[in-house]
Amino acid sequence: MYRIILASESPRRKEILKTMGIPFEAMASNVNEEVEEKEPASMVEALAKLKVVDIWKQIKEQNKSQDKIIIIGADTMVFYQGQALGKPKDQEDAARILGMLSNDVHQVYTGVSMIIVDQDRKLKEEHISFAVCTKVSVQPLNKKQMEDYIASGEPMDKAGAYGIQGRFGIHIKEISGDYYNVVGFPIAKIYETLLELGIDLKDQRNS
Repeated sequence: MYRIILASESPRRKEILKTMGIPFEAMASNVNEEVEEKEPASMVEALAKLKVVDIWKQIKEQNKSQDKIIIIGADTMVFYQGQALGKPKDQEDAARILGMLSNDVHQVYTGVSMIIVDQDRKLKEEHISFAVCTKVSVQPLNKKQMEDYIASGEPMDKAGAYGIQGRFGIHIKEISGDYYNVVGFPIAKIYETLLELGIDLKDQRNS
């Protein structure tokens, strides 16, 4: 069985793994998250890869390497008309971002990178990366709706100034693609990718 490590302390990503009954431990990455890639899918993949490589380096430096390890990293970004929307700088910036998303469609990209370490496999250290995109349609937002949402404080620590799993869910008209991808962790694609390699995430141990 594999030791599963989430290269993140994100409460939302941890909650998804717990909900799916997948045993894991979490480690925070301290890497500087800057990449040269500009295209959305390539950008989030590169950012996710930085995280897992950093965690693998930490594990080796701590001499805690084991025969079977899966390190999973993810990075999620919101894009509107090709522009990356980060976390709002302040309430005014949050209002600006929400105004852009109102009554329109945007894309949420999550890059996933995994390092599989297994001395029994032909590839003893395998690196896998991919990106998942979900289209999100937001209902028209009036000034009061935006002000009320910003006043809740919820958008201030979220890329794109909203969380689909929170209070903003009432303003989501529809999505095309994976819901969990918008939350920040496309667990179905992760599970499917590893299952194709003969690894069942739900049948592992936390050690």
